[in-house]
Amino acid sequence: MTVHILKLCVGIDSIEHLIEVRRGREQQLPDGTPYNFHITRFRPKRAAEILDGGSIYWIIRGFVQLRQRIIALEPIETDNGTKCKIIMDTKIFRTEGQPRRPHQGWRYLETSDVPRDIAESEKTDDMPEEISRTLREMGLL
Repeated sequence: MTVHILKLCVGIDSIEHLIEVRRGREQQLPDGTPYNFHITRFRPKRAAEILDGGSIYWIIRGFVQLRQRIIALEPIETDNGTKCKIIMDTKIFRTEGQPRRPHQGWRYLETSDVPRDIAESEKTDDMPEEISRTLREMGLL
């Protein structure tokens, strides 16, 4: 059964900001596949469930707004010991805005609780972010 990760996007102001940052940090796997990554202190205990089609859902300004598919979880040695490198697909999917409170680190997100992806035809790119956020808070988007 698939499980996902929920992560607060610290230092990111908008959807566009995260997309820009991720685009600038792309790397390549040995086979040439592009990927993004995020380093976290602990490897998830439910790794097998995450690697069974899981995604990382990004919280931006109090709302889950984006997700990236998780490709792999790898140990990485740092000056502070072993950490976990979450390797993600570079494709970023927008999701329905789902309000979330701030939290430390990451949390598991069960499949039954994930916000649905927003289809290209439903996107409100022409709407200013502030208006879009206000409408989401009111439950109108």
